[in-house]
Amino acid sequence: MNYQPQELISSEDIALRIKELGTQITRDYSGKEVVVICVLKGAFMFCSDLISEIDLPVILDFVSLSSYGDGKVSTGEVKMDLDLGTSVAGKEVIVVEDIVDTGLTLDFFLKHLNLKKPASVRVASFLKKPKDNSHIKIDYLGFEIEDKFVIGYGLDYAGRYRELPYVGFLNAGQ
Repeated sequence: MNYQPQELISSEDIALRIKELGTQITRDYSGKEVVVICVLKGAFMFCSDLISEIDLPVILDFVSLSSYGDGKVSTGEVKMDLDLGTSVAGKEVIVVEDIVDTGLTLDFFLKHLNLKKPASVRVASFLKKPKDNSHIKIDYLGFEIEDKFVIGYGLDYAGRYRELPYVGFLNAGQ
C-alpha cells in the first residue's frame, strides 16, 4: 500500500541548516583538508549538500553499512557491504551519517575507523532521535526529531521515498 508522507522538515529548513553546518565545519577545520566519509545509502543527499557548503579541500569516500534491512526496526546486527578505498591514517575525518537512532551502526563503524589511525574523527548526522542511548558524540547535528520512522531526503522505507526533497513520515491512519 502507498501512503502519502506527512512533511516533518521542509526542504527550505534543511538547506538553511546545512549551510550553517558547512560554515561551522569550515571554521573548525580552517586551513586543513578533511576526509568526508559518507555512510551509504541514506546519507548521500545530506553529504552531497553538506560538502558543497564546506569551503575547504575535501576528499570524499563512501562506506555501506546496514542494520535495518527492509524493516522499520534495527535488526541489531550491523553489516558492512563496502569499506573505505581511501587511507585515513593521520587525516582529519568527518563521518556523515543520515540518522542516529540506536547508535549501533555508527558505534560499529567508529570502532572500525579508529583502527585505521586517523588524526581525528568527528561525526555529522543529519538526524538524531532522542532515544539514542549511545555514548556517541555528534559534532554536527542537523535536527533532533521525535521518535518516528522517517523517510525522504535520502532516507528510505524498503528502498522507496529517498527522492523526496523533505523529511516526512508515513501516517497509515495510526
